Amino acid sequence: METKKAGDGVGAPAEEFSAGGVVLDERRVLLVLVRNLRGEKVWTFPKGHVEPGETPRQAALREVEEETGYRCHILRPLSEVNYAFQRQGRRVRKKVQWFLMRSGWRVGDPDEAEILDVRWSAVSKARELVRYPSDHQLLDCIQSSVKEQDEPRDI
Repeated sequence: METKKAGDGVGAPAEEFSAGGVVLDERRVLLVLVRNLRGEKVWTFPKGHVEPGETPRQAALREVEEETGYRCHILRPLSEVNYAFQRQGRRVRKKVQWFLMRSGWRVGDPDEAEILDVRWSAVSKARELVRYPSDHQLLDCIQSSVKEQDEPRDI
């Protein structure tokens, strides 16, 4: 899958396809701090565009590694999220395929051009940090995969 450019129709929305990972290490999730299109700092999950010739699984693994420095493995598909937004006056429809991942090992540093910070967070704290409704839905999806009773504090 790759990003489709809008046709010749003026005002026709562009379509974008991305993939990302909700990464667990037992009882914590991995979050990235980015700037949104308004320039605001936002905690979210790592994701990015599916490049030509890539599967969503391959893109999700690559993006998580590029954005966080962690090499992970996929446990299972998690959710597909669809939303729309405006970029430079143009409507964009975006589809994101999310995967539940298990943390592997650190193989590098986060992409400094895009990522302001990376942190492991207890799920309860992640709920306070993330702002996007779709991120809250992803946290709901992983609730049964996380042992909440003795949830650790953030590091």
